[in-house]
Amino acid sequence: MQSIIAVGLGATLGTFAPATGEQMKLLGDVFLNLVQVVVLPLVFPLIVLGIARMESVKKVGRIAGKAILYFELVTTVILLIAVGLAKFTGIGKNAPVVGADAKDLEGMSQGIDFHELILHAVPKNIFAAFGEGNLLGAITFALLVGVAMAAIGEKSKPFADVLESVSTVMFKVVGYVIRVAPLGVLGFISYDVAHYGFGNLRSLAGFVAVVYAGLAIVVGGLFPLIAAFYRIRYVALLKSIANLAGIAFVTRSSESVLAPLMSRLEAFGLSRSTTSFVVPLGYSFNTDGSVLYQAAALVFLANAYGADTSLPALLLMVGVLVILSKGMAGVASASIVVLIAAGNSVGLPAEGVALLLGVDFIVDMARTGVNVIGNSLAAAVVDSSEKRGEAKRGSDTSHARVGAEATDLQKETVQ
Repeated sequence: MQSIIAVGLGATLGTFAPATGEQMKLLGDVFLNLVQVVVLPLVFPLIVLGIARMESVKKVGRIAGKAILYFELVTTVILLIAVGLAKFTGIGKNAPVVGADAKDLEGMSQGIDFHELILHAVPKNIFAAFGEGNLLGAITFALLVGVAMAAIGEKSKPFADVLESVSTVMFKVVGYVIRVAPLGVLGFISYDVAHYGFGNLRSLAGFVAVVYAGLAIVVGGLFPLIAAFYRIRYVALLKSIANLAGIAFVTRSSESVLAPLMSRLEAFGLSRSTTSFVVPLGYSFNTDGSVLYQAAALVFLANAYGADTSLPALLLMVGVLVILSKGMAGVASASIVVLIAAGNSVGLPAEGVALLLGVDFIVDMARTGVNVIGNSLAAAVVDSSEKRGEAKRGSDTSHARVGAEATDLQKETVQ
């Protein structure tokens, strides 16, 4: 309720006192800084402990494989939904692309360097990675430490106790930070309304509507189907994370809810070892809302510039985004950067992307909220798969034991 009130106050302030509204961004920046300063100190011990407590290194590889396979399949389906919806509605035709200014994109058009991405994932200095907020590098290092602790067993217990204590303290700190979230919401909404206004929204209303419709299809159609297949209580899951998705929506930062999200999923019934590994990994490789936005944006630009939107061209766009979307981790303005790189690869000019910046904050809120929901479902799917597998392996072991006992009984009877 405090966040909803903050949205109303921020919109009012940004509309009627824009100069003051722009200054209020300081509140939002302070809130995000508070969140970011605690993310890695919490995520690192949780991942390490989650892996160290797994029965074997084999289980780590199995969970990672399941998570990455899920990310790839769901991302591809979402891209196809977005491209199909954008093509069907014909968004972008007669769009005012002449009003775009490529200067708005200065510093963003460097594209994705996969060589740098790999180096980003394997940092040469873990302390520098922490200082830079390099989540992907921290995950890699945490994976190595967790595997090493699992390998040495009981000797790692003192270090595990320290990490457990650190994570408990960090959870408490996160609780303090979340209490000031409404102030962050007030700051961001005031700034967004004052800085961007609603002028571009009228000319690009069709694009915004298609993106929101696509996200609604994903959240209300695709995700429930996945949840039903894995026997996950989807509505209950949504209720348990609803306020966190709301905070991510208004702050436009999924990092702002990373720590409490893992705690909430654990309370929902997911195992800590699965949640603490899959959710941070998904923040880098499972951006469901963002990839839908990028696909819709590419079709919008293709229509606006009269580019080829035949089936082969659309499939090429999907293929490019499947690859590039996995390079979003650790890149500033990631969705815009990936969109520019994808646009360049299919011959679309950067000026068109600049046009979309005027409404980017509006669609950014929705795609960020969907990213949180998508990663929560991904963790639930992997956890459900693991529990089914463990139950099956336990059943197989039981049958083998019964079979062995029956054989022994037969031998005794013969004797």
